[in-house]
Amino acid sequence: MLSALQLTGRDRSHLIEWRPGHWLQPQVAEAMEHMTQAANNEGIDLQPVSSFRDCARQLAIWNAKWLGQRPILDIHSRPMDINQLSDQQKLFAILTWSALPGASRHHWGTDLDVYDADAVNNWPGKFQLIPQEYAQGGPCHKLACWLDKNAQRLGFFQPYQQYTGGIATEPWHLSHRRCADQMQSQLCLTTLQQCIEELDILGKEVILANLPDIYYRFIQLNTEAN
Repeated sequence: MLSALQLTGRDRSHLIEWRPGHWLQPQVAEAMEHMTQAANNEGIDLQPVSSFRDCARQLAIWNAKWLGQRPILDIHSRPMDINQLSDQQKLFAILTWSALPGASRHHWGTDLDVYDADAVNNWPGKFQLIPQEYAQGGPCHKLACWLDKNAQRLGFFQPYQQYTGGIATEPWHLSHRRCADQMQSQLCLTTLQQCIEELDILGKEVILANLPDIYYRFIQLNTEAN
């Protein structure tokens, strides 16, 4: 049973450093060792882009997007003009690609974003971690196909494999099924609300007004679909 601080990314005492700069729960780290070896056996250099991300880092990303200092993308990965958006529209536009601080699966130490490092290093384009890079013709297409076939048997699933009206498709996002399900069941709406109220987060008023909808569409929905 994790504490509220651990669930919301404000305490990582339940994690170990799996790779330099990449923190995971011990069981997840062990499972990732098996996965990376299995992928390597088939010529795929599966490596983490990101793993645990604390609440402070997620908050910095959120606030920068709210201020227009980082791009906000639509569902097709195209930049949006935030000056044309209401606060509520901006809220849900940000949520399409960036988790609400305190609510990210990356806070739990159960989830990772992965890529094929060798394929990307030999690819002439600039790697941006967008769905097109995991589709036919992209450097990580072989990895995406391999994950479709093998992730489940190795204890993982892809919560954002399909767009269901919340977070955009993320073919790079892996979640350890057993551990993540435990975290999911513990993160209740009350815990999340208390976290938001304590953060110095931009758009707090509109976030709290829409929090039940956010909790369902961007935290519960994709898990229920898998």
